[in-house]
Amino acid sequence: QVRLVESGGGLVQAGGSLRLSCAASGSGFSITVMGWYRQAPGKQRELIASLTSGGTTNYVDSVKGRFTISRANARNTLYLQMNSLKPEDTAVYYCNAAVGVVMYWGQGTQVTVSS
Repeated sequence: QVRLVESGGGLVQAGGSLRLSCAASGSGFSITVMGWYRQAPGKQRELIASLTSGGTTNYVDSVKGRFTISRANARNTLYLQMNSLKPEDTAVYYCNAAVGVVMYWGQGTQVTVSS
C-alpha cells in the first residue's frame, strides 16, 4: 500500500510560480512511474507530467517549458515546479504513483491562478 500526500497548492497571480510536493509513504513497494495530473472544473483529469524510475520525463504540450517534474534523492518525494502560471492552469492537481499495474492517488491540492 502506498500513501501519497500532496502539498504546495494555493492562490497565485498570473506569471507567478508554485511548487507542489508529493510525499509517498508505505513499505515494500517499488514505484515505476510517478506523475502529476490535474482536473479543471467541468473537464476530465489529464496527465500533465510524468517521471519514470529511470529518470525519463514527459510533459503535455500546454506545460512544456513552464513546469518541471523532479524527485528527491530518496525517491519518496515528487515535485512539480510551476513557473509562468496562467489562469488556465487553475485546477486540482493530483499526484499519482504506479506500482506495477496498481495506481495510487493523492487527495489533490487546489491551484488557482488569478488574472
